[in-house]
Parts: sequence; C-alpha cells; structure tokens
Amino acid sequence: MTEALDAVMNQPRRVRMLSDALQTIQGGIQPLVDLYRPYVSGLDKLPADGRFLLVGNHTQQAQAEILLIPHYVRRVTGTRVRPLADRKFGQAKGLGRDLIAAYGGIVGARDTAGELMRHNETILVFPGGGREIAKFKGEEYQLNWRGRSGFARLAVEHDYPIVPVGLVGGDDVYKSLVTRDSRMGRLSQAVSKRLSGDADMVMPLLRGIGPTLIPRPQRMYLRFGDPIDTTKPEKASADSWVTTVRDNTQRELEAILRDLLALRADDPFRELNPLAWSRAVAG
Repeated sequence: MTEALDAVMNQPRRVRMLSDALQTIQGGIQPLVDLYRPYVSGLDKLPADGRFLLVGNHTQQAQAEILLIPHYVRRVTGTRVRPLADRKFGQAKGLGRDLIAAYGGIVGARDTAGELMRHNETILVFPGGGREIAKFKGEEYQLNWRGRSGFARLAVEHDYPIVPVGLVGGDDVYKSLVTRDSRMGRLSQAVSKRLSGDADMVMPLLRGIGPTLIPRPQRMYLRFGDPIDTTKPEKASADSWVTTVRDNTQRELEAILRDLLALRADDPFRELNPLAWSRAVAG
C-alpha cells in the first residue's frame, strides 16, 4: 500500500479530525445547496452499492464539481466519494495535503486507485486533470483527455462500472478574454512553461462581473448518465476493449454536456435571478 493510499485508509489523528469536520460541514450544507437550486438529474441511475467509478469534466470553477458530485452521491447512496487528484495537486504540503486526504482524495496513481477498487470504494476521476480547468476563450465545456485511458484500464481490470457525470455552469462563472492561439494566449503559456514547466496549467486572462474578478452568479447543471458496463467480451483483446470503454465514456459525457447546454439555454434561472426561482427547470 502506497503512502498516498495510507493517508486515506490510515489517517493520522489531525487528518481524522479534519475529516470529521468536513463530514459535518457536508452533512449540513444541504439547505445552502438547495437554496441555489442546482439542476440535478440521473441520481436514480447510480448503483446502490456505491461500487462505481464516476468520470466527470472539470470546469474553471473546479470546486463546483468537486463539491456537488460527492454531495449528491452521498445523499443517494450514503457512500463517501474518493476523488483522484491530479499529480500536481497531490504534491501539496502541510495543511493542503491534509485537506486533500481529509476529503478522501488521493493522487491518481494506478496502484492507489486499484487498491480503492479492491475495497469497493466510490471513486471520482477527471481524465482531463488540471489542464481541463485552464480554458481559453472558445474552449468552454470541451474535454481535454488527450487519449488518456488509465481510468478505463483500471475499470476493465476490476470489472468496475463507469458512471459519466457532466457539469455545466462552472465555465461561465468567469469569462476567458483571449483564445489559446492569440498573442496574449501564447505569451501566457510561455510564461507558465517557464515558471512551472507546464504550459497547459496556465490560467488565461479572465473577468467576472463587468471588468472585475468578482464571480458571475451562475446556476449549476449536473447530470449522472447510465452506468457503462466494463466487462470485457471473451473475444476482445484487452487493449482494444480499454479503448472502446474510454471512447464510449467520452461520447456519453460529451452527449450529457450537450444536453445540459441545450437545457440551460431555455432556463430563465440560469443566472440565479431570484425573480425566476419559481420557473426554474427541475431534474
């Protein structure tokens, strides 16, 4: 068992105390979450035993999906969701590392994720990782997996159902002002690469309300898709089946995002206007 997994399964006292506090907070935020009327659908499709892998999309407002997905899964199945953190975020030290562990998160390494599956945990992964958070103009709600199939390989090896889950709303809290291939976009990528070694982790030029960085109020739209069976057919090769599972998951998630965007377009409540609460679409 790796150090990262040990931090989750055998937490030190300080992390257990933080975990208890976070669980209490999560249990008490339901009225606040309901106040903002997020649109949520597909909860009835979640396997009741909690043994499944959630595969989602990251948005610029990353805390939205990280908060809402575990919140609603817990309300339905009673199980705690284990998010797999991007390796860069998993390198956090001190309190940051303790908070990740207390929330149930671990670095998304193959051995740790496999061990969680052997314990029949509910797991959440974002194949796009941190680079899917940093979106330039025109990249909203686009998946950035770059052919990553590790999640599909693990699901196939452990016969783990995959539940695609899409969130719309998080990419509209801030508006990106420049495209990736613009002069400013290329400059910001070059600066990011020089400072961090990774041009994909750059945060583009953004604005919130007006010219400020005050977040724009936006309703969140969340949908859980049908579970995807990952059981390999007898005549299929392991590699080809992993590719099939990955591609099927990506297509299903992209379809969920398209449906949510279409639904949101006709929702008068999308910008959290209190006067439109009574007309908000429901899941």
